[in-house]
Amino acid sequence: MKIGVLGASGYSGGELLRLLNAHPVFTVDYIAAGASAGQLVTDLHPQLQSYSSLRFESTDIARMNQCDLIFSALPHGESAKLMSQIDPGIRIVDLGADFRLRSASSWEKYYGGVHAGSWVYGLPEIPGQREIISKALRVANPGCYATSIALAAAPALVAGVIESHDLVVVAASGTTGAGRKASANLMASEIIGSLSSYKFGGVHQHTPEIEETLSAISGDEVKISFTPILAPMSRGILTTLTSRLVHQVDTQSMQALYREHYKNEEFVTVLAETTLPRTSSVIGSNSTHIQVAVDSHTNRLVVSAAIDNLGKGAASQAIQNANIMYGIAESSGLISTGLGA
Repeated sequence: MKIGVLGASGYSGGELLRLLNAHPVFTVDYIAAGASAGQLVTDLHPQLQSYSSLRFESTDIARMNQCDLIFSALPHGESAKLMSQIDPGIRIVDLGADFRLRSASSWEKYYGGVHAGSWVYGLPEIPGQREIISKALRVANPGCYATSIALAAAPALVAGVIESHDLVVVAASGTTGAGRKASANLMASEIIGSLSSYKFGGVHQHTPEIEETLSAISGDEVKISFTPILAPMSRGILTTLTSRLVHQVDTQSMQALYREHYKNEEFVTVLAETTLPRTSSVIGSNSTHIQVAVDSHTNRLVVSAAIDNLGKGAASQAIQNANIMYGIAESSGLISTGLGA
């Protein structure tokens, strides 16, 4: 099965290539990176020695139309320019934001420009979504923050135990979440030994995506106050979500609720009561680690979730979606065990 990867020079594109190299069904046939066309793949991804003889190709519609499946890891706004030119029978998973939002007004507010429309939302662990993905030809891969926050909130919202208009989230991400483009604030000398908030005051672009996803789950309007933090690490996301409980419950009952909700999910683990999520535990994997507690002093639910922003937050989740689209084993080419310390 011929696979194309667009935007392969970036961090998510490189992670796609790494994972696809071990996939039992998908074979990489087309590796595109417009600005880096002609360069060796290993010039930008020296870890990918299995691709050492290959060069990035230009972004070419004719080459795309020779593929069976395309992963697009282009910056937001770029995928939408190309998709209408690709044969409608070719399956596509877009890792960018272009087709995630249903609301045109939200797109204009948070991203700017013309809304390109919406595709099937590719978060398989959301109730009912796996079957929809299995029938789709075009899937919008979720954002990294959106993935961790939705998985942290979903069980409580489905059960109706928290107030849907009162979700407060603080989440820290590694620097690869900002992409590969050079930026002064991402230089090692700027970030080592330092934490800083960014897109402060509820303006992060994943906010409407999270609210749309969680509102569909809960059947009620969800409002989220979201503060992202840049952490001095290359990859990983640690999310802390809190919300007011609608009645008094204890930690043990909420842990039981979360374990029941995710009991059949290979890539979501509700940890043992004394274990807290660590980003190092999920790096390189498609896994989400979750811990749940009740703050009885304020009667709030507290949920901690860790993912790899390049894995479950991007490349490995894209492959998980493609596996579902083709009806092959969902875990094909993926691992659930992280690298650890």
